[in-house]
Amino acid sequence: MKLSLAPYQTFLLSALRIISGLLMMQHGGQKVLGFPAPSKGAFELMSKMGAAGMLELVGGFLLAIGLFTRPTAFVMSGLMAFAYFIAHGLTDFWPMLNGGELAALYCFVFLYLAAAGGGYFGVDAMLNRKKA
Repeated sequence: MKLSLAPYQTFLLSALRIISGLLMMQHGGQKVLGFPAPSKGAFELMSKMGAAGMLELVGGFLLAIGLFTRPTAFVMSGLMAFAYFIAHGLTDFWPMLNGGELAALYCFVFLYLAAAGGGYFGVDAMLNRKKA
């Protein structure tokens, strides 16, 4: 007996998008709102950390609801690549030692979503079904 998840591919793609978006919103929420964990410093919009926080919060929300999924995921992938090289990659080569494994993983998850789309559950998919 073969176990195949292929029939559930689009649903699992939606789950990946939703969970990744919600998790990213937490990173942005911490930087911008001090929630769900206190921020390490005061929020300043015109700083690298402030801009990253706003992108994480808004981009995470857009991904969670599945609106503008492909362009948002592409921008978020770039943000995570930038975060890796600016915040982590300068301290050590190995992601496990520089604390950048999460940024690297997010980068490639978002790059995959930019290529694959957001799956069945989401605003983009709903709008496309209405057009058809």
